[in-house]
Amino acid sequence: MPSANLLIVDDDRNLLELLKIRLSSDNYRIATASDTEEALDIFTKQPVDLAIVDLQLAREDGLALMDRLHEMNPQIPVIILTAYGSIESAVEAMKRGAYNYLTKPFDPRELFFQVEHALQTQKLSHEIKRLKNLVEERYNFKHIIAKSEKMKNVLMQISQVAETDSTIFIYGESGTGKELVAKTIHLASHRKDNPFVAINCAAIPETLLERELFGHEKGAFTGAYRSSSGLFLQADKGTIFLDEIGDMPLLTQAKLLRVLQESQFYPLGSEKPVKVNVRVIVATNKDLEAEIGKGLFREDLYYRIHVIPISIPPLRERREDIPLLANHFLNKFSLDLKKDIKGFTSETIRKLMRYDWPGNVRELINAIEYAVVMTNRDVITEDMILKLKDIKTGIDVGDELTTPLREAKDAFEKNYLIRLLESTRGNVSKASKLAGKYRADFYNLLKKYQIKPDTFKKS
Repeated sequence: MPSANLLIVDDDRNLLELLKIRLSSDNYRIATASDTEEALDIFTKQPVDLAIVDLQLAREDGLALMDRLHEMNPQIPVIILTAYGSIESAVEAMKRGAYNYLTKPFDPRELFFQVEHALQTQKLSHEIKRLKNLVEERYNFKHIIAKSEKMKNVLMQISQVAETDSTIFIYGESGTGKELVAKTIHLASHRKDNPFVAINCAAIPETLLERELFGHEKGAFTGAYRSSSGLFLQADKGTIFLDEIGDMPLLTQAKLLRVLQESQFYPLGSEKPVKVNVRVIVATNKDLEAEIGKGLFREDLYYRIHVIPISIPPLRERREDIPLLANHFLNKFSLDLKKDIKGFTSETIRKLMRYDWPGNVRELINAIEYAVVMTNRDVITEDMILKLKDIKTGIDVGDELTTPLREAKDAFEKNYLIRLLESTRGNVSKASKLAGKYRADFYNLLKKYQIKPDTFKKS
């Protein structure tokens, strides 16, 4: 355990000296005080990671001192020493915020255990808080980069709906940032301290999706050696995000409808319903009304989820955001790769603005990452972006597009997959991560274009 600063407060100077000797031997830095005033003076002048306070001090009881320490630092763990060992004093100490208590005379091993455990718990608490702040920083409103009126309207909608529990329906093309919007809604809501659980309905085989969502009982099927809670129960009191809901099988749609109507469901193999309190956000890039006409999506479910629709505009419809986004990702990748790149040339920005970005923000991210990796200059020049476009589409940004849309999209996808595999030497896991795709989806695309990853492992 790394060295920590401990404050010990007791009016028994012999005990103070004994505690100091014992804890110093374990590499803790010790400050001692025999009364409240001395303790508070130390606490305000030097760092203290943990306090050990006697319950019965000469002029003031230890719990009152603990209260004053918590007023100055609510996170400080305090261990109370008591000579009485009564249940009443221990319970009162814990109610008032003590981390734990020790009864005098105490076992030295118990003392060391309590101190170490309290410090480890505090360290974990600080780390959780740090990670939470990082997440909130990333998904805060101010970190959604937008200048266009269309995205400003999206942000306004988010601010209006976040504090409600209404079901949110996010529509947008692939790569527009639907999950980012869902996480932002969650973190702006009263549920932000509870789980955010996301699942891509298109990435899970039909036979597994129901189990993933609703869980199962032990013995429900061959290989079910233990029960599983499922994602809905994991998201209890929080938010569940169902991405690509248009690909959800009809049987699973019926179960989802029950959850939305009754806030309960039956795990696979169970006859007992499970109640949940979950905020549901769904997303799709499909036209669900057209899917209803084909018999692939339930009409009653559509009206259940289509409560508050939010449409995320594609990048080509908010071109004024492109320079902001490009510079943001340039700074990010430059920092990650430890490169000192000052920006883009004006010609490069014009090329970025003229391109239609069929892959939206996700494609822009890949383009900027490629340029940062490949450039040897301190600015990103036009040729780097043009190279990237040639790799992805085989078409110059300024060319007249006469190819049918489907053929152009297929050519784009195939060339993009080939170049990704070339750059990763056939590493599918890395390539799928760079593409922002689930591994199963990435394999389906490779199969569609008859591309074999092994071919690229030799290059």
